[in-house]
Amino acid sequence: MSGKRRRKLKSLVDTINDNRRLAIEVKNENLELQTWSDLPAELLELILSRLALDDNVRASVVCKRWHPVAIAVRIVNQSPWLMYFPKFGDLYEFYDPVQRKTYSVELTELSGSRVCYTKDGWLLLYRPRTHQVFFFNPFTREVIKLPRFEMAYQIVAFSCAPTSPGCVLFTVKHVSPTIVAISTCYPGATEWKTVNYQNRLPFVSSIWNKLVFCNGLFYCLSLTGWLGVFDPSERSWSVLSVPPPKCPENFFAKNWWKGKFMTEHNGDIIVIYTCSSENPILFKLDQSIMEWEEMRTLDGVTLFASFLSSHSRIDLPGMMRNSVYFSKVRFYGKRCISFSVDDYRYYPRKQCHDWGEQDPFENIWIEPPKDFSGFT
Repeated sequence: MSGKRRRKLKSLVDTINDNRRLAIEVKNENLELQTWSDLPAELLELILSRLALDDNVRASVVCKRWHPVAIAVRIVNQSPWLMYFPKFGDLYEFYDPVQRKTYSVELTELSGSRVCYTKDGWLLLYRPRTHQVFFFNPFTREVIKLPRFEMAYQIVAFSCAPTSPGCVLFTVKHVSPTIVAISTCYPGATEWKTVNYQNRLPFVSSIWNKLVFCNGLFYCLSLTGWLGVFDPSERSWSVLSVPPPKCPENFFAKNWWKGKFMTEHNGDIIVIYTCSSENPILFKLDQSIMEWEEMRTLDGVTLFASFLSSHSRIDLPGMMRNSVYFSKVRFYGKRCISFSVDDYRYYPRKQCHDWGEQDPFENIWIEPPKDFSGFT
């Protein structure tokens, strides 16, 4: 190779190397110019959703781009936790769906009992062998005893925390197609009061019925979808002449009466019907015309559905809104099965579940105290 060709080749190689160095310098300079405000939106939302309220407020003023994301995922309300009841032993688990974290706590006070209902952070429990009924707060370890009462396969609910004035317990038992026995009690009482009521419409009561307290009334959804109402102040009972929610034919398959959930939000009664092969259907009772209407949106509300009691929340992280969170956790305790009303699908994918086959006493959603960060 001649000297002239060598010089040309060397000049070409030097040009290529210079261009490479220049490209690397430009890339490094761009990386140096990038800031925290340049994080991808999905990653930014995930990070900010894990912050406590005061840290979220601070993050919202970092820059204009962070402000709307921080507000969208700001946790103003405390999410319910899923409490698991062991078949053996006294070790109980609590799953936080926001942090996706599980806590294990030994609660010897609950030995030999089964859960009946939860509200305002309190559990209502029953010991079948001794017929003992009592309240228990797992976050403070407080116990409030109640008069003994024999509960076979019937549901029971209470109106508010037992430490609040006006707390009333309510349970309904099927006597015949046209007669129910309603029992009530309150903290400090010495006995339960039971009265038989005549039904104008057939009403079958069982452990699969649903109970919720709303606007001073107890609402009870029967096996077949009829709604009974008990007024504790008037001690009156009636079965509303409201036809059950209309569902497709395939919803009435095996265990169809078990896959229902009921809760309330801002005075509205909400019912969730599920089917193992279909997406859930949500209904709200239109009390002006006394008809069930299908819900196409939750308007930012998050529902937490479990067999014995369900809850509703607003102002949870953006990714949790407009969804129903069921009482089942997948992926080694890291992901709760949920249904997005907006996307009209389950998360994770292909997580349709036959809720009718689940043990109703296995777990329950419970509300921890405000700003409760975990067990120590």
